[in-house]
Amino acid sequence: MTSLTRRLGCLLGVLSVGTSLAHGQAITTVNGEEVTMLTGTKAEHTTSSIPTNLYQTYTTRITLGTTTDTASSILASVSENATDTALSSESASETSSATLSYLTGTNSHSTSTSNATASSTESAQPVPTNTRPCNNYPEFCDRKYSNITEVGCHNSPFVRANSAAANQQLGVVDQLNDGVRFLQAQIQWAKNDTVPHFCHTTCDLFDAGPITEWLTTVKDWVVAHPYDVVTILLGNGNYSTPDFYVPHIEKTGILRYIYTPPVIPMTLNDWPTLSHMILTGQRVVMFMDYMANQTAYPWLLDEFTQMWETPFDPVDRNFPCVVQRPPDLPADQAKNRLYLMNHNLNGEANLLGNVLSVPDLSRINETNSAEGFGSLGLAANNCRSDWGRPPNVLNVDYYNMGDPPGSVFEAAARVNNVTYNRKCCGVAASSAQRIEAMLKVPLTLGFIWAAFWTLV
Repeated sequence: MTSLTRRLGCLLGVLSVGTSLAHGQAITTVNGEEVTMLTGTKAEHTTSSIPTNLYQTYTTRITLGTTTDTASSILASVSENATDTALSSESASETSSATLSYLTGTNSHSTSTSNATASSTESAQPVPTNTRPCNNYPEFCDRKYSNITEVGCHNSPFVRANSAAANQQLGVVDQLNDGVRFLQAQIQWAKNDTVPHFCHTTCDLFDAGPITEWLTTVKDWVVAHPYDVVTILLGNGNYSTPDFYVPHIEKTGILRYIYTPPVIPMTLNDWPTLSHMILTGQRVVMFMDYMANQTAYPWLLDEFTQMWETPFDPVDRNFPCVVQRPPDLPADQAKNRLYLMNHNLNGEANLLGNVLSVPDLSRINETNSAEGFGSLGLAANNCRSDWGRPPNVLNVDYYNMGDPPGSVFEAAARVNNVTYNRKCCGVAASSAQRIEAMLKVPLTLGFIWAAFWTLV
């Protein structure tokens, strides 16, 4: 066995513990040296080169045809949405009637006695106040979609214990239950499967399964939570045209709840309020980063004509709030679009000549904190200072970790000017216990694996 093969064994032990590797791996040579390759096992690469027209531009705005629902059809839609699946006992009791909004305030009659003299006072007609949360906060109901900051899960489907290719510890149902309302995932094609998969760069490295399974799970959650708006960003890792994906998306039933914009592209003022989206049943917003075709599929929004992003895969703990994608976007245009702040700190590892970016778990508590150097809260405030408004998305790895757990939601609440008082996150173990387990288990097993190959 060559020294290079031993080195590859060490690499797999440290970085891929818990990641299922395909059998029947092919042997080839690179620069005359023998190496074990993982090609030809699971990944199917159908695009040979990156298209040149990744970033779309519109010289004029396009008005789309819209359908105006009558009041009765809206009521029927919301009522049906609320009863599609069994809800929790609390939610079921709240949605059993035909009432669509939850209001407080009634005519009050108060009687007070002072110095043995009784007086009766009839109060003025109260102003109705909504107490039913939209995306966890009643204050959000009357806000435009473009005027809210949500926590996002970077690579939401990539959940696997002790895998360096994972980005989250808890699955998508826990993510949504805990308060995440923005989900991002990357699509690739797996060999010998006609359904696209969610894969991390390549399906050899991490295959989270067919997109239909994850999207169906999200759709089921949306059905059971009729007062929530969920956003999905599909990363088109293979640069395929959307007609390859749309039939599979349609099969999940999620398009029943899809939001279709009135114009292309959308500016900040074009977005509706959450209450409007909820009452019209359009509670899923779906973006695609590359190759979207909104003239053919208006509901599949082209990300970069309507949203920009800060630097991707950041390694700088200062997290500069600058536009990286789309490139060369003028500041005046950037200020009139949604924007996503990437706050998933990475560490770079140079292994066997390959530079890999992996989540920096050693600093995850600080990175996901609501305050302090390198924190999510500080970065969000810096963005607000730079652009005059906070980000629309705080995109993070391991959202459930922080100091304390739930600090990512506290950071979002502060820039939203609301109070975060929910419990987090998903499992009962403390943040420190989770981090200790995630850091020690892969590293320990990796050293054992490396020692084994060294002695062989």
